[in-house]
Amino acid sequence: MEITKASTDAQAIPSPPAWSKTDTLWMLGLYGTAIGTGVLFLPINAGIGGLLPLLIMAIIAFPMTFFSHQGMTRFVLSGNSKCNNITDVIKEHFGYRIGNLITLLYFFSIYPILLVYSVAITNTVESFIVHQLGYSAPPRTLLALLLIVGLMIIIWLDKDIIIKLMSVLVFPFIAVLVFLSFYLIPYWSGAIFNAPLVQPQANGNGLLSTIWLLIPVMVFSFNHSPIISSFAIYKREECGDQAESKCSRVLACSHLMMVLTVMFFVFSCSFSLTAENMQEAKQQNISILSYLGNHFDNPFIASLGPIIAFVAIAKSFLGHYFGASEGFNSLLSSVLRSCGKEISTNTMSKWIAVFMMLTAWLVAIVNPSILGTIETLGGPIIAMLLFLMPMYAIIKVQAMACYRGLASNYFVWIVGLIALTAILYKLL
Repeated sequence: MEITKASTDAQAIPSPPAWSKTDTLWMLGLYGTAIGTGVLFLPINAGIGGLLPLLIMAIIAFPMTFFSHQGMTRFVLSGNSKCNNITDVIKEHFGYRIGNLITLLYFFSIYPILLVYSVAITNTVESFIVHQLGYSAPPRTLLALLLIVGLMIIIWLDKDIIIKLMSVLVFPFIAVLVFLSFYLIPYWSGAIFNAPLVQPQANGNGLLSTIWLLIPVMVFSFNHSPIISSFAIYKREECGDQAESKCSRVLACSHLMMVLTVMFFVFSCSFSLTAENMQEAKQQNISILSYLGNHFDNPFIASLGPIIAFVAIAKSFLGHYFGASEGFNSLLSSVLRSCGKEISTNTMSKWIAVFMMLTAWLVAIVNPSILGTIETLGGPIIAMLLFLMPMYAIIKVQAMACYRGLASNYFVWIVGLIALTAILYKLL
């Protein structure tokens, strides 16, 4: 009788759904969302500290990426069936005030990075004009204005066309990245093995200070939290109660592919250049592709690297503009409603576009450190939303009580707090 009952119960438990075509599409979509401009600056911070930080980065890259995004996916799935996005789930669990605070954080996690991309694209084009075309650098004020206005003109086109164009550009960019990783193999040297395991830095000599600033850049480079909400909701509608296990499986496959290709690119760049080269790239405030194009006496790398960097940064600028403008629109609408005022959607969009264009242009002229901004602003704010908020929800929200006590939670807490406290680094 006992055996029969156990057998019947086992048959009642549905087997996990098999891998489907939509799983493959989402795996590639998650991968493509994460791989962008951040990857072009990651090798600089990774290679600048020496071999030991590079190895530590390789070890923690997969768990920090997988467990953090798995936590956010579980958070979205913890909402009721009426929740259509992560904001709905936040308001359900924490109320409207916290929901508005998260919207504010969301805006500040995107807007500064949009400004950083205006700097990056200006520096990329300026470097290309000087090093590849052989002309003197044009006035920065004029160059930045032309580039930002050009990008804004593209933004004013049909949004659906831009999104399709961006999705088409993702995979050629990834293919070129992998190709360049292999292409650099003949340039590999033993410089990184002959140098100290931890390279002394101007802002700190120890391993801890190097890792402290590397983690926020890793958080930024592997982040694809904006697509997690859509991914989780889709899988919940498709798989029902088994959505969490299916999401975890798709995330694991996507993140494994992501970490392997990105880390291969990072190691290939680090083996081809010295820590001094990486420091020079950081001081010049350019991406690793632009620096490779200037460094090696190779016409192929010299012409391909900056062009790919330009396309990647332009793509990221366009994508972040939509997120930043939507967040800004939501914030302004809330403020105006509280004051009893309203502005038409058209007028609001125009004022936001003018504000974004002027601030992006001014920041491009000032030329702040790109990696410095990612280290102390972009990465830490993303860590608050991606790492810390879901872990806090596991403690406070009853619907997520089943995930309490997992060892991975403590790991995510630690990485998130390290990334968050990088804001304080410059003050110490």
